[in-house]
Amino acid sequence: MALLALLLMAASAGVMLLVAHASAALNATAVHWWAALSVGGLAVMTAFIRSGATLALRDPSLTLPQMAWTITSGAVAYVLAGEARGLVPSVLAMILFFGTFGLTVAEVIGIGIYALVAFGCAIGVSSRLSANASGYLDTAYALMVVIVLGGCVALNLRIHRIRARLQQQREALAQALDINRELATRDELTGLINRRAMLDLMELEHRRSLRSGRPLLLAQLDIDHFKPINDQHGHATGDRALQAFAGTVRAHVRDTDVLARWGGEEFVLMLCETQLDDARELLERVRLAVEALEIPHATGTLRMSVSAGLALHLPGDTVVHTLERADQALYTAKALGRNRWVVAPSGPQHPPRPAAGPSPFNARV
Repeated sequence: MALLALLLMAASAGVMLLVAHASAALNATAVHWWAALSVGGLAVMTAFIRSGATLALRDPSLTLPQMAWTITSGAVAYVLAGEARGLVPSVLAMILFFGTFGLTVAEVIGIGIYALVAFGCAIGVSSRLSANASGYLDTAYALMVVIVLGGCVALNLRIHRIRARLQQQREALAQALDINRELATRDELTGLINRRAMLDLMELEHRRSLRSGRPLLLAQLDIDHFKPINDQHGHATGDRALQAFAGTVRAHVRDTDVLARWGGEEFVLMLCETQLDDARELLERVRLAVEALEIPHATGTLRMSVSAGLALHLPGDTVVHTLERADQALYTAKALGRNRWVVAPSGPQHPPRPAAGPSPFNARV
């Protein structure tokens, strides 16, 4: 933008020089000095901006100094242009529009007042120097300057109002997108991440585990006999039970562990960089905490228990397959009487159903 302003000033100076050479009424020497100072001043500002020396300033683009310089230059040009000063209002309009997107409302009003004062002085000086001070052209030029100033300031303010409204709309849209993103990744009832977000996190941790060689464990957790809670005590009590369960589990796992609501009363816990023995102890703490949980309701106190299946993620396995192994371990925990956790075997064999014989899982009540 600074380079564009410099280019426009150079073009305007070129027009003034053409007029000075074509008209004997103009002081060519004064116009040459005016052109050199006008273009040179903007060139110095542009050099400072391009060098990065202005980055620490509140206005690193030097919008106000550039506009004040060009307005002053325009006012002087109005005096020097003589009968050709009808060219200046168009340049003035260009100057004022140039700062539309870099100034605050107060600055737009301030620069408009400065332009009015500067050109008021220029009109006064020009009238005194004019051989025909009362000529209709002087009056017409003065009125055009006032009209251009008023119109430009009014339009700038209108543009600022539009920009402010667009900014508010962008902020509202950003908030809506944040809410939608949160709804897309969070379970509204428990505040836990949902299934889709958990799958993404598990894939990410799967890749990290492959690179680092550190263990990754997945656990499937299921609240025992949850359907009767809804049937006998209502969905409101069931919702409170889910919230209490989620809060209890989160309170007994590490900050680096991730708990997600998988669906209904099912949850998935991802344990990163955790040894199998540590995971067993963690699940036992969770089991005891849930067993001790009391949820008041209209007719008394509700108690719950949890069953869990734990699987170590094996090199070469997919996350989906590890989840299936954890789910099979959970099935075994349910079949063995619930309120317990079961660790899935780390070998490739598929465990038989408990009814078919002794379980090959490590189980603990």
